[in-house]
Amino acid sequence: MTNTRRQLGAEGEALAARHLEHEGFRVLARNVRSGGVELDLIAQRRRLLVFAEVKTRSTRRFGPPELAVDQSKQARIARGAAAWLHEHHPRASRIRFDVLCVERGGDGAWQVRHWPNAFD
Repeated sequence: MTNTRRQLGAEGEALAARHLEHEGFRVLARNVRSGGVELDLIAQRRRLLVFAEVKTRSTRRFGPPELAVDQSKQARIARGAAAWLHEHHPRASRIRFDVLCVERGGDGAWQVRHWPNAFD
């Protein structure tokens, strides 16, 4: 992965984390590996624990970012989340998988679209 792509991803994840914090979540972890899977963001609000996949795009050349979270990717995230839960035993009564899409708008400003409960 090129340094520019890494920087783009890091910037998108920072914007996504700020978005979740603005929504009342506390970000517990960023870019953690668990069960051989990288989990972008893990956040909690009261008894709700969210595993968030962040997709950042500077253009739509390859389509909308959420399309990159296919069934195979969803299964990997779920496997990583299960491993993380087994390792950390957080106090949560509900678990949710969200997707946050970060992309440049027509005006050049970054926009965050949040898809709560994007998959099971």
